[in-house]
Amino acid sequence: MDQQAIEGMRRACGPMRRGSPDQRWTPSQMRLFQAVETASGIGREELRAATRGRQNVAVARQTGMYLARVALGMTLSSAGRLFGRDRTTASHACRVIEDLRDDPGFDALLLEMEAFVVRPQSRSGGTRQ
Repeated sequence: MDQQAIEGMRRACGPMRRGSPDQRWTPSQMRLFQAVETASGIGREELRAATRGRQNVAVARQTGMYLARVALGMTLSSAGRLFGRDRTTASHACRVIEDLRDDPGFDALLLEMEAFVVRPQSRSGGTRQ
């Protein structure tokens, strides 16, 4: 991989260091974090923390990686990096969330979150109607 490709990846997913103050996310990645934070009540810093955290934090993080993969079409590697994890962790997260979708309540919440993440934004910052 050449230096230009590495820089492009860093711009798309942010620096590899966790908690970096110069972290940059795309608008759709910001909506993804907002959806997970709103649904779970867990902040972005905790979602990206190096430790596993409590079970509810782990499930929220897994949900985020699943949405990154499904709603945003990110690769497993990119979805994992977005949450400070690797591709194998993102793959496991997707399997866990797929199993949880058997619960109709969780599935409905996930569909709502996905719709929010992929909803187009107008140039003025509001949503289209």
